[in-house]
Amino acid sequence: MTDTGQGARIALVAHDAQKEAIVDWARQNRARLERFEICATGTTGGRLSDEAGLEVHRLLSGPLGGDAQLGAMIAEGRLAALFFFIDPLAAMPHDVDVKSLQRLATLYDIPLALNRATADAVLAHIVGGAD
Repeated sequence: MTDTGQGARIALVAHDAQKEAIVDWARQNRARLERFEICATGTTGGRLSDEAGLEVHRLLSGPLGGDAQLGAMIAEGRLAALFFFIDPLAAMPHDVDVKSLQRLATLYDIPLALNRATADAVLAHIVGGAD
């Protein structure tokens, strides 16, 4: 999906140890994020809705199929950007799913943010396209 205009779909996901960080980042960027249709996996989506006040389409929990749902959106051209705050110090039982998302984002040339610094850069890029 190259169209990053008003209403383009983005995904926000975070490992458990990074959920507070993505919620804090989303709160700080709420006005810019509201320009997009936001989807998120399970708990992350609930926290973004409850704590950051964003309208979020919640997918399944990542290990229960949410990561696969996001992968399908990427492959089908239905995702403009993926914000996935990862915990680089924790082993994930569904690590293969996480790597699959990274591979698909790279293959389909989807902007991918893995931490706050890259999230700021990606959001500035796609909002620039939305203006």
